[in-house]
Amino acid sequence: MTTAIPRADRRVSPVFLALVAVLAVSGWAVWSGAAGSGTGFAVFVFVVSGWVVSLCLHEYAHARTALHSGDISVGAKGYLTLNPLRYTHALLSIVLPVIFVIMGGIGLPGGAVFIERGRIRGRWRHSLISAAGPLTNILFAAVVSAPFWLHGLDGVPDPFRYALAFLALLQVTAAILNFVPVPGLDGYGVIEPWLSSDVRRQVEPFAPFGLLAVFGLLWVPEINQVFFDLVHTVLRALGVSAWDGYWGQEFFRFWQGAPQVPRTGGVL
Repeated sequence: MTTAIPRADRRVSPVFLALVAVLAVSGWAVWSGAAGSGTGFAVFVFVVSGWVVSLCLHEYAHARTALHSGDISVGAKGYLTLNPLRYTHALLSIVLPVIFVIMGGIGLPGGAVFIERGRIRGRWRHSLISAAGPLTNILFAAVVSAPFWLHGLDGVPDPFRYALAFLALLQVTAAILNFVPVPGLDGYGVIEPWLSSDVRRQVEPFAPFGLLAVFGLLWVPEINQVFFDLVHTVLRALGVSAWDGYWGQEFFRFWQGAPQVPRTGGVL
């Protein structure tokens, strides 16, 4: 089926390659200490570029799964190029998630690709298309946390270690939030094909507000506590401690000044 897509519609975008280059250079700056007193800013650039790269991969996973399920229109829309500028809702997909990372250290998902569902047959395929995005976040979290769960942190500079931990935290928060079965999120997309047409019609008007409603609920202290308890449970399974994630976020907030990390680590 991919042979029906022109090569130009499948070629990796220079915009995405530039994002990967920024990720690599900023990662080197954090690792080597070349940024000096600007290490916090380097961590900020590293995490934000890594986060945007993961968003591109998230949406690419939706589009690629849709392509193999019957929707060849994703090629003409530019979704297979990994170019974030080609997404249907660039504001929701890129800008707002980055703002929420800066505000609260939460990897808030956003809508992006438009799938022509009428081209796709079978409820399982519809569910898999929706699940592909957050599953990509889980995979990304496993990759960036690999030095932790593989016990390969010897020789890794602390700022780089903390930056990886915070990036992993964002991926886990994004995966969990995306799997919440609320209209407008991928979790609802997974179960929607299995609901009756009456239920879907009743729920449809609430879809544009689902994302904001979930974010609003996270400001409720009790819900926030339960949510982050779950996040840190997953991170611990990946070998990432709350200590590492906390200091990653402190370095990320470079505008607050250089964090003073105690010489001896601990558990938060």
